[in-house]
Amino acid sequence: MKHSNANVIFSLLLIAAGFAVVAFLSSFVEQRRVKVPAGYEDTDLALEGKRLKGWALGTEGLLADWYWMSSLQYIGGKIVRSEAETINLEDLRPLNPRLLYPLLDNATDLDPRFMAAYSYGASVLPAVDPSLAIKLTEKGIANNPSAWRLYQYLGYIYWRLKMYEKAAETYEAGSRIAGSGTFMRQMAAAMQTEGGSRDTARAIYSQILAEAEDQSSRDNAQLRLLELDSLEEREAVNKLLDDHKRKNGTCIDRVSEIFGGLRELRSPKVRNIRIDKNNQLIDPAGTPYRLDNERCTLELGTGSPIPRSVPNQ
Repeated sequence: MKHSNANVIFSLLLIAAGFAVVAFLSSFVEQRRVKVPAGYEDTDLALEGKRLKGWALGTEGLLADWYWMSSLQYIGGKIVRSEAETINLEDLRPLNPRLLYPLLDNATDLDPRFMAAYSYGASVLPAVDPSLAIKLTEKGIANNPSAWRLYQYLGYIYWRLKMYEKAAETYEAGSRIAGSGTFMRQMAAAMQTEGGSRDTARAIYSQILAEAEDQSSRDNAQLRLLELDSLEEREAVNKLLDDHKRKNGTCIDRVSEIFGGLRELRSPKVRNIRIDKNNQLIDPAGTPYRLDNERCTLELGTGSPIPRSVPNQ
């Protein structure tokens, strides 16, 4: 019994000593870290988790989760620290997110069936490096040949790149997999005839919102759908503004001057346009629109979460 207790005490002391050494080394390295320009603030991954596969005593899934969560925090941190007035969701390269792919690559090496990681990569990586987005998704297909959703993700990437023929081929290939929905066949046909239309964009983002594997992709799809609604509203209002300027020679001073014209609109695409208690037109996210008197156009207001551009539009 005494021998057993001694072993326990020795093990605890060994663990404590290990933590102390790790803390000392971390402090030592941090104090001697070489200063680099702000554009190179990312440090390379200290440990590539994929090299631990088969040696992690069954904890590969937990390690994969860690890498995936790190990728979410990584992009979130980049956006929070950015000094830019607006973030273009279609081009995140100014944020220099060079570790996004390595993080997702490690996550999916440790867990080749990690659908949430593939979903997130298909949603965000095209704005960083489309070739890496395609590479990650094709890796997912190779590891999960019966997962038709991966074909949906790859078709979405090609659609964003306006490679409609490749998108059609990808959706068609996915539609032949058992369990795939009619959506895949519909998208294969749509890519051939109206790949760049807003109706196609609405169908794609509605599907992602309903069935994406991760919350970040669903949030992005929701913003994109709000943007499509806003584009339809602004086009309708801008037509009224253009008509007014053509008839009167000047732009209006306040948006309320065309409310009568808005009530006469019968387009189902602007049926939900709203006016707040301050007599301001508000966008689908609830932020007041801004009237640009110089251009005589209705624009998204400062602080609106709605993105400024939909791909392919």
